Amino acid sequence: MIRQFWNCFLVVSLISLGGCRGARNDRSGVVAEAHNSGPESVVFDILPGQPRDGSQAWLASYVSKGRTARFKIELGPATASTDNDTKGFSVKFGKGRLVAQPQSDASVLLADLKNALAAKVLPSKIERSVTLPFTFVNFGEMMSHSAGGGFNANPRGSWTAMKIFLETGGRECEVFLNLSPETKKGEFSIKDEEYGDLVVAQLAKVL
Repeated sequence: MIRQFWNCFLVVSLISLGGCRGARNDRSGVVAEAHNSGPESVVFDILPGQPRDGSQAWLASYVSKGRTARFKIELGPATASTDNDTKGFSVKFGKGRLVAQPQSDASVLLADLKNALAAKVLPSKIERSVTLPFTFVNFGEMMSHSAGGGFNANPRGSWTAMKIFLETGGRECEVFLNLSPETKKGEFSIKDEEYGDLVVAQLAKVL
């Protein structure tokens, strides 16, 4: 699945991520950073969750206008790409899933995602699911938000920048999912306007 998107994704990633080459888990040189997400992102809170089968897990919540949405993020082990086309650009691939949580009211979150991801409509009929699986691409860790959008490795920050691929009725849609456990923040950010309605409809199943 990832292979068919590789060339396009790599070009876009190089443009949007700028200085993310060589991003590592080394925490030396990390600078404090104010959150710099724009209108094409929705920011939520995260706390460490109970890992499952060696995965990383976070409990996410979004509180706005008296409503609280809750969901869980799980990321399995990531494998570094051996594709020669990466030309030194460090990326990792893996599997993950979003897990529905009890007592979640995502009405405001879905409305805000609709605006941020350029969706045209909110899903009128939602088929709830316990989990929503995805494939992720990890662009780098300990990254900082750049002033013009995207992420940079210099100065170092606290963000892990990722893109996730969701399956929907034989089609695929994409959205950026970025996490900063250090600042206890996560965000969904737009990948392409054409995916807006598909992404929101998929996320609505578990949010």
